[in-house]
Amino acid sequence: MSRQGWRLFRQRFDDLRLKPILDYEAYRHITGEGGFYRFIGGFESTDGYTLWIRSENLTIPVSLAGAHTYLLPMTKGGVIPESFDPSEEVPERIRWDQVSSLAEGAKVFVGGKVVLQDERWTFVSTPDHPLLLIFYDGLDRALTIRTIRAGRNRNEYWNPLTPYAFILGAFSLLLIAAYFLPRPAFRLTGITAFIFLFTPLFPLVPPGILCTVLYRRLWWRARIFRAYRDLARLPLKYFTPGTWECRLPDGESYRGVYYDALPVEATENQIPLLIPEPEEHKTGWYIFGSLPEGTAPEVDALPQEPRDPCAIFGAIPGNPEKLAQGYTFKAYRYEIISCLFLGAGIGITLSFIGLLVFMLV
Repeated sequence: MSRQGWRLFRQRFDDLRLKPILDYEAYRHITGEGGFYRFIGGFESTDGYTLWIRSENLTIPVSLAGAHTYLLPMTKGGVIPESFDPSEEVPERIRWDQVSSLAEGAKVFVGGKVVLQDERWTFVSTPDHPLLLIFYDGLDRALTIRTIRAGRNRNEYWNPLTPYAFILGAFSLLLIAAYFLPRPAFRLTGITAFIFLFTPLFPLVPPGILCTVLYRRLWWRARIFRAYRDLARLPLKYFTPGTWECRLPDGESYRGVYYDALPVEATENQIPLLIPEPEEHKTGWYIFGSLPEGTAPEVDALPQEPRDPCAIFGAIPGNPEKLAQGYTFKAYRYEIISCLFLGAGIGITLSFIGLLVFMLV
């Protein structure tokens, strides 16, 4: 998918994780035309276009027709990696007929509309709201962060339009070369068109490959900063501007608490860092999580792990919004520099080949 496609994927998941959880109690009270819910359970079975998912107290059917289905890359134990791995894969888009090949018991996240179908409340896709299904392994608590981190394209150089652009460009240049090569007066034009036929390969051959290596490293850094930006903004989805306290979809109290320094209790309770602490970090910390019922607003109690597995629980070094703005600026800066290196690599290789052609001609 393109960058826009992955952006819509992350936005769709980010919106659905704020919908009510469909459990047995919520299932009993669905009325009218249904509503939008999310559900996490184990893959039980599939029957054609219908997938059955079970939780501790509920089994729900999911219509695969029109659903957007993804397989999240496996990770050791399902934990959140402390740093990005350059070999990290993006989620794999799978077809409805590939679902049956997955092992029973695989965990599934599904979000979308629930309607009455065949006398059962069923997750179904609509033209405006297709279902989102994500198959994953490991901890439910890690699903949100893993999805937001992995759900982005690895490289812009190769995208869905690239093969068609290469074919169209190669065909056009072949026509130009075939037209001008038989004419001695335009022989150089024909040779030039033939050389440009291999332009997509220029970044991969010496001497331009050195710039390509730098381009890939810088682009990877930009990808990391874009992920950090999205992770910093995850807790902000729950709050209205100017507030740091709210209620989660299940009614649990949720708060972001500021500390000048990371409390010792946070380390002892193994509160995860949502973003690695930057070297230039000099401000305080925000810890996001739930609070015990009855906690007074003025009491800065250490947040705890929420019941909702999609609710963000962890510490962020500094103000999330300011961090996100800083990471956005860094990502754009690295992307611009990386593109300059890519262009320089193509230019150097093209100049080298042009020099050889000039000497031979």
